[in-house]
Amino acid sequence: MYRVLLVEDDSQIREVIGDYFGRREKIALDLAQDGNMGLTKILNEKYDLIILDVMMPGIDGFELCKIIRKRSDIPVVFLTGKVREEDVLYGYELGADDYIVKPFSIAILYSKLMALLERTTAVHEERKIITSGEITLDPLKLEVTVSGSTVDLPPKEYQILKYMMEHPGVAVTRRLLLAVAWGGDDFISERVIDNRVKNLRKLLKKEGSRIKTLIGVGYRFD
Repeated sequence: MYRVLLVEDDSQIREVIGDYFGRREKIALDLAQDGNMGLTKILNEKYDLIILDVMMPGIDGFELCKIIRKRSDIPVVFLTGKVREEDVLYGYELGADDYIVKPFSIAILYSKLMALLERTTAVHEERKIITSGEITLDPLKLEVTVSGSTVDLPPKEYQILKYMMEHPGVAVTRRLLLAVAWGGDDFISERVIDNRVKNLRKLLKKEGSRIKTLIGVGYRFD
């Protein structure tokens, strides 16, 4: 379930959105009645998306968005009565992901939020950085660092390392690594894996010793 914060000073809008979202199972909605309360929640809680009214007592939505963007790339959606083109453009300049003008369809709002949440979650999962010991692997950059220094891995070695880091402590057969790196090509000998792992260990230097050989089976990343 996604956690979403709505910062809105209009109690009727808070109630309508809260009631609609409450009858669905994918979004858990938290509420703040003004910018100051919203800021407190943003600083102390973890959310998947934040909806901001612009015109509020205390800190307004634009200022809140600035604060959020200094801390995070979490999706931000403005929900406001400010309809001037310059206001809309300013909202996007601040880093908003969407700008919805009141009055609005609650069903369309919910659908837009779900689409944004699902898309953002997919990107974050793809970007999930893996760290183990002194090795860090960034799947979006296709980058591996050891003790803070970048290591240039050939594509096959990278795929082998990524799979083993995703499955630490698990015995991995040569055939499985062959499927991971070569798509299970029947014309590639499993012994090719041994050569690639040997090269991988060399490139990882002292961290390479964490790839253990399992005689008659394959390898394990500890």
